[in-house]
Amino acid sequence: MGLLSLAIWTPIFFGAVLLAFGRDDQARMVRWIALIGALAGLAVTLPLYPGFDVGTSAMQFVEKAPWIDRFNVSYHLGVDGISFWFVLLTAFITVVVVIASWESITERVNQYMAAFLILSGLMIGVFCALDGILFYTFFEATLIPMYLIIGVWGGPNKIYAAFKFFLYTLLGSLLMLVALIFLYVQAGGSFDIATWHRLPLSSTAQTLLFFAFFAAFAVKVPMWPVHTWLPDVHVEAPTGGSAVLAAIMLKLGAYGFLRFSMPIAPDAAREWAWLIIGLSLIAVVYVGLVAMVQQDMKKLVAYSSVAHMGFVTLGFFIFNDIGVAGGIVQMIAHGFVSAAMFLCIGVLYDRVHSRQIASYGGVVNTMPNFTAFALLFAMANAGLPATAGFVGEWMVILGAVKVNFWMGLAAATSLILGASFTLWMFKRVYLGPVANDHVRELTDINSREFLMLGLLALAVLAMGIYPKPFTDIMNVTVADFLRHVAASKL
Repeated sequence: MGLLSLAIWTPIFFGAVLLAFGRDDQARMVRWIALIGALAGLAVTLPLYPGFDVGTSAMQFVEKAPWIDRFNVSYHLGVDGISFWFVLLTAFITVVVVIASWESITERVNQYMAAFLILSGLMIGVFCALDGILFYTFFEATLIPMYLIIGVWGGPNKIYAAFKFFLYTLLGSLLMLVALIFLYVQAGGSFDIATWHRLPLSSTAQTLLFFAFFAAFAVKVPMWPVHTWLPDVHVEAPTGGSAVLAAIMLKLGAYGFLRFSMPIAPDAAREWAWLIIGLSLIAVVYVGLVAMVQQDMKKLVAYSSVAHMGFVTLGFFIFNDIGVAGGIVQMIAHGFVSAAMFLCIGVLYDRVHSRQIASYGGVVNTMPNFTAFALLFAMANAGLPATAGFVGEWMVILGAVKVNFWMGLAAATSLILGASFTLWMFKRVYLGPVANDHVRELTDINSREFLMLGLLALAVLAMGIYPKPFTDIMNVTVADFLRHVAASKL
């Protein structure tokens, strides 16, 4: 079994073990097995880094085996400079989420941990799949564990949020399935994604395919105006569910643009780039303003995620190397920062059982160590230099300015808006005198929470101070991707 198969199936195997043998009266053992499974899933991805050749844009660690012979469907895996980091990011975030959920989940612990482990393997499968049906299978299968995580362990309106999440994302994906079948016919009976990239498609076919894929991926990102499911889901989801949703699942949609929409329909992508850029700038500016008036911390960070993901799609559709690379870097950085922001909210919620900003005030007086972590993540969310949140946004702004100064200026307002709503929340929650007895009775983070936040803090600082290892992996692939997209298929 190759490294990519191990990365996919190791966490799924441990998840299956927990479903089969775990019981609530064995909760301690279940948690340790889940942690071992998450660490094993991360361990098998680590050899990918030293084995990756940064000098080629070709797919690496390729595995291929027949799956459904009658329809020429293959179990075909591989990674390039675009997908590489998301495999490691998914495995890393899974470890952090298992640690984060150690004490907060007390019922059906085995099912909760199993859902996260299985979800981790399925998401890695999305990033590795080189066969259209295999991609679609993994892409849709991720809905099931996340639906259960929201619907079983969520808040008071969890059923509504779970249905809204499932229906929005499933309906968008149905058009993608039609597009995949069309491409299968056009390719003479092949579901190989690389073959689809080379198909000579007409202008009409490209436009229809582009919008079919757009329906699936824009909802998943989510782009404005199909973002309305995200705040509701974040508010109701358990802390671990919010962290994985923001850190990884939103990236599946943005990744789909790079793997399907743009290389398969490059002429349509360039023709309709103005639309994507417009929607992205609305997300950056308008949704940033919406975030400023939120009273619920989770809703504020959820709207912040929509604004930050607007940077990603903006970077992709300005069609220059620094913009596309910046969009990918922003996806990785947002994975670290958004997970950290939601986990910080979870730490407070576990103690006070409120996400309302008005319920807090002066937390620094009783939780100084925790506040130091929260300040770092708030600064990263606002795009402070030397944090992960700055690198991708700066690259996208630079790429946008190369295309059009006013576009770059509009994108740059995100740094002001991000600082406004993030620091406004931080001031009201953490600074000033102790606001009430709930805050007065708070205890600082324990060693488990320190480890969880410390891992994310190291990732945020490492990427912010020295992003070169991240960009080196993707540079050659991005350059080849742009050459392909620039070549007309008409």
